[in-house]
Amino acid sequence: MTGIPTTTLNNGVTMPQLGFGVFQIPDDETTTAVTTALEAGYRSIDTAALYGNEAGVGTAISRSGIPRDELFVTTKLWNTDQGYDSALRAFDASASKLGLEQVDLYLIHWPTPARDLYVETWRALEKLLADGRVRAIGVSNFQPAHLDRLSAETDVVPALNQVELHPFLQQAEVRAAHAERGIATEAWAPLAKGGDLLSDRVVTSIADKHGRTPAQVVLRWHLQLGNVVIPKSVTPKRIAENIAVTDFELDDTDLKDLSTLDRDGRTGPNPDEFN
Repeated sequence: MTGIPTTTLNNGVTMPQLGFGVFQIPDDETTTAVTTALEAGYRSIDTAALYGNEAGVGTAISRSGIPRDELFVTTKLWNTDQGYDSALRAFDASASKLGLEQVDLYLIHWPTPARDLYVETWRALEKLLADGRVRAIGVSNFQPAHLDRLSAETDVVPALNQVELHPFLQQAEVRAAHAERGIATEAWAPLAKGGDLLSDRVVTSIADKHGRTPAQVVLRWHLQLGNVVIPKSVTPKRIAENIAVTDFELDDTDLKDLSTLDRDGRTGPNPDEFN
């Protein structure tokens, strides 16, 4: 797996710690982007029903010639499909678009607490896991209180929680909650948005020190923290650069300097309020 480190989830399933995200890539461009990523050495692909590009992902996978057991595919259930029966139907639709009999990781995309359906939805994911339709189940954008409720009312601990996480939003409380429960932390928007992070003086100085790009420094920071990370790009050069982060290491000074950037800099919705 091109030297990419792996993470072992709490049910024993292993996944690459560095994968490729396809958020906001149009379906007709997704096949090319994912093909480029697979050729560059990525073996984990993260999509979602909301993205509208599961079919493009599936086409790239089927054309790649890579054995299925060497790939790790994640998709997510959208909010309007929450509920037990609707979640099962939504999974069938996603699996069909992906062209897969089994998905490696299936996530509830948002808790949408005002709907009060995420516990019922989680029970549907538990059935998919028991039936062998998925290898692991998890959540996305769940806060510690949402995880507490799942723990109290259901049987399976989420294998992973995918949250917005980058040096401007380091999510210490959420990461600590994951550590207590044996839940892997996965970062979406790992490079933040808008370019401010990659032009930050701390990041650029560390990049200069190591002869790396600012994005490579941030992705390396994620790996050393233990985060699973899924950078997205449609540019072949950046796709290749983003995976070339396993042959250098940030030192203690670098990590300390990056820790000072935390500013609660959320760029996406607040999970307690997004419904």
